[in-house]
Amino acid sequence: MNGVWAAALSDSVFDDHSPIDGALLCQVANCGAEDVDRAVRISRAAFEDRRWSGLAPRERKRILLKFADLIEAHALELAVLESRDMGMPIAVAMNVNLPAAVESIRWHAEAADKVYDEIAPVGDGALALIMREPLGVIAAIVPWNFPLMITAWKLGPALAAGNSVILKPAEQSPLTACRLGELAVEAGIPPGVLNVLPGLGEVTGKALALHGDVDALAFTGSTEVGKLLLHYASRSNMKRVNLECGGKTPNIVMSDAPDLDVAARAAAFGIFNNQGQVCNAGSRLLVQQDIHDVFLDKVCTVARSLKVGNPLDPTSQLGTLVDGGQLSRVQHYVDGGLKEGARLILGGQQLTREQPGYYFEPTIFDGVSNDMTIAREEIFGPVLSTLTFTDVEEAITIANDSPYGLGAALWTRDLTTAHRTARRIRAGTVFVNAFGGVDMTVPFGGFKQSGNGRDRSLHALEKVTDIKTTWINLS
Repeated sequence: MNGVWAAALSDSVFDDHSPIDGALLCQVANCGAEDVDRAVRISRAAFEDRRWSGLAPRERKRILLKFADLIEAHALELAVLESRDMGMPIAVAMNVNLPAAVESIRWHAEAADKVYDEIAPVGDGALALIMREPLGVIAAIVPWNFPLMITAWKLGPALAAGNSVILKPAEQSPLTACRLGELAVEAGIPPGVLNVLPGLGEVTGKALALHGDVDALAFTGSTEVGKLLLHYASRSNMKRVNLECGGKTPNIVMSDAPDLDVAARAAAFGIFNNQGQVCNAGSRLLVQQDIHDVFLDKVCTVARSLKVGNPLDPTSQLGTLVDGGQLSRVQHYVDGGLKEGARLILGGQQLTREQPGYYFEPTIFDGVSNDMTIAREEIFGPVLSTLTFTDVEEAITIANDSPYGLGAALWTRDLTTAHRTARRIRAGTVFVNAFGGVDMTVPFGGFKQSGNGRDRSLHALEKVTDIKTTWINLS
């Protein structure tokens, strides 16, 4: 808070336990509405006195590049914090999460002095300037599944544009956010420009969403919470609400897929990466009928080969679910799938370990219909639902028959099929003969109840800035 450590005004704390073994990692300040009000006042003062927004863009760039360098220099420390705090395999934390976070800060830092304003073609009698300006105070509410990476997705554009930011980490994974606050001060980001406010979502997050002096919410999380934030914004000051919410990604495999082995490996990692705790996880596998048996056998072979183990073991490919509540949620959906008639062909149970921990087997259902709960609702765990289709028209119908529209994938040799299908699927990103692998140059976000707005790319600046026209009479 304001560049220094501070206790919650109530001195309240919450326990932060590791999902690896249940051990108490530390106690974290449990911020309430009064702390939110304090943080907003500090953030507003920092914005209004222009200690950050008034800097030349190239100067903000210099400081943010140093910030990115510090994150990179502390990569192992941050990766271990992330793994211990939420159960992410250390290999994923080091090779995916940390590089993506560094790239986001660097990329947006470099964009700070390279995005130009406009002059409207209005004729000789006037000069019309169209400029993007920072919104002011941005509340970034981030999830627990990829805490550092998604935090960087929010901070990069917001800080590059000149905003003040209040970062609210998930209560399940607050540690890297707190460390990031220290590194920001060390990099030279002025006190008050970035404040880190841990606490419970239903208290701290709600207070931020209801606060009348917060200009925008940048949120990644569940659709259920996203809807609440829209409601809170309407009850307060009509603040901007940019949402990246749930997903139920269809992964469509045509019989003419160029390489079934490659597609099978991508299908397995597309759902089991980070224990399935990924918003655009490929949780619905749509397989053309004539290759169904062969392809599903290949996916099962890959799934059986995955090592589930202690997240701090560099050879572990799957770690733990984030907490006991998430474990219960996943088990509930697996039990529900069986009751609705889906056929469980792999996994389905918590793994027993010498130490307590929330490990769950890679799980695959077959014989799933798209009206089953496991095909409709986001499980956020290592559970794959397999559906069968006869032709591309049926595949498109099934893919679009969902309240979500975050991502989709298609495997085919036919270029015409690829283009036409990608155009017709209602999703923010459609992968063709791939699953994942994009970078900062392309936007990320969804259609329908997967949210609005975009992270990554220059489009991310649109949600943390506003357009102002200055009309100058020259007549």
